[in-house]
Amino acid sequence: MQPKILLEKQQFDVTLKRLCHQLIEVHNDFNNSVIIGLQPRGIFLANRIKNELQTILKVKKINCGALDITFYRDDFRKKELIPNKTNIDFSIEDKNVILVDDVLFTGRTIRAGLDAMLAFGRPSDVELLVLVDRRFARHVPIQAKYVGITIDSIETQNVKVEWKEEDGKDKITLLN
Repeated sequence: MQPKILLEKQQFDVTLKRLCHQLIEVHNDFNNSVIIGLQPRGIFLANRIKNELQTILKVKKINCGALDITFYRDDFRKKELIPNKTNIDFSIEDKNVILVDDVLFTGRTIRAGLDAMLAFGRPSDVELLVLVDRRFARHVPIQAKYVGITIDSIETQNVKVEWKEEDGKDKITLLN
């Protein structure tokens, strides 16, 4: 089977704008909300969302950080993992946190992100935003509140998210 393109540049941009408007409906001006992208690839989406929100809301700063979950993963002793950098230079205590990742598959990465995040304080609320929800393969009961696209895929398939900042183009492909 050929790889199937799920989103390309124009649809990608529209999806990001839609996610931003959904966030604005709930978080208004983001005075009491922060965005945390999960390393390594959730940070591209988190930064893109932050930049778009700042443009739409005409605000100079929305708190956005990067969270490394390497040592919170349940498989970190089973395979070689390379730690990434955590950069959270703001308090999450009593804030509304939007946890961001590119693909939601088994839910294990998000569970690790929740554990890692608690080292930085106790938020008032935590919501999950993902670009792609692969809804039929959960190992833990985790669900995103904000979803770019939902796909039905089998476990042997992979979703490849390309970011112009890292890969030179914005594109999501389902690989067999």
